[in-house]
Amino acid sequence: MVLDVLFQLELADLARPVAYADLATGLGVDLGTRVPLADAREAVLEQRRRRGMVLQEDDHDTWSCGSFFTNPILSADDFDTLARRVRETTDADLVPPRFAAGDGMVKTSAAWLIDKAGFGKGYGLPGPAALSTKHVLAVTNRGEARAQDVVDLAREVRDGVQERFGIRLVNEPVLVGLEL
Repeated sequence: MVLDVLFQLELADLARPVAYADLATGLGVDLGTRVPLADAREAVLEQRRRRGMVLQEDDHDTWSCGSFFTNPILSADDFDTLARRVRETTDADLVPPRFAAGDGMVKTSAAWLIDKAGFGKGYGLPGPAALSTKHVLAVTNRGEARAQDVVDLAREVRDGVQERFGIRLVNEPVLVGLEL
């Protein structure tokens, strides 16, 4: 529970340098470019809308807490083990996404792991909780879900990814009174 927040804002006409590749593509700029704040805001909202992460009353894909799992950060050796396991359990040409995470660490995509482990968009439908039909990282309430339904689905996905690829996903939302 958040009881107090302090923000320090910077007056500026330009956003911070664009550091996210999809955002740079959506804005038509190179990484590191500064763009007008209004342009950055609209581009971020557009990306979020496409993924069902801007609340809309009539769209159950938006009835979520956003991305449920964080992207795993692995040692280089652990990433190599993951890549080998992916080759052994899926199409031999499939390679997990790899992003530098500093200090020799590697970040990979939780959404990619979820999808390749067999939990595609809409997994869980027609149940009360399901993965979004727009983005597999969002565990959604289809209208009648209880917290336990959401946790049960998230646990199934987390355990399925671990069984398939040996990677244990970590939930991003803090659960109160429930455990994954």
